[in-house]
Amino acid sequence: MSEILCIYYSRTGNTKKAVEKIARELDAEVLELRDGVDRSGWRGFLRSGLEAMRRTTHPLEPIETQRPLKDYRLVIVATPVWAGRCSSVVRAFLKEYGNTLPDAAYVVTRGSEEKSEEVYEQMDRYVPGGHVAAASLRVGAVGYAFWREEFLRQVRDFLEQK
Repeated sequence: MSEILCIYYSRTGNTKKAVEKIARELDAEVLELRDGVDRSGWRGFLRSGLEAMRRTTHPLEPIETQRPLKDYRLVIVATPVWAGRCSSVVRAFLKEYGNTLPDAAYVVTRGSEEKSEEVYEQMDRYVPGGHVAAASLRVGAVGYAFWREEFLRQVRDFLEQK
């Protein structure tokens, strides 16, 4: 049973790919969040951006993890950046469960050159202890592998100290 949980939402698959690679490296459990909303195509893209800007959420589908969230040493929360904000699906998770996370790390995936590090602060609003590591990844960017490896280093350092 893993002591690390990677929990994510991915509309296009980019966040999923990033998280699956990170989870393999850390031997972590992986869980995809769903809220039952159709986010496919242009309509889904526009709906998602609007919800992010308005900070609206929908109820999540039930989540099942191997252990209670509070019992993981680290929960890695991954989200795409929508309109400069975390996805509404991840926001719904953080609103409901953020106060139970013992220690959190964040992975944000983005389509633009902008690093969107302000998303970490947005997510910290729901996690009392804030984050211990974070990475802003852009699939296909020159620094992608470097920043993913730097994130893994930060996580491993944190786990060694804890």
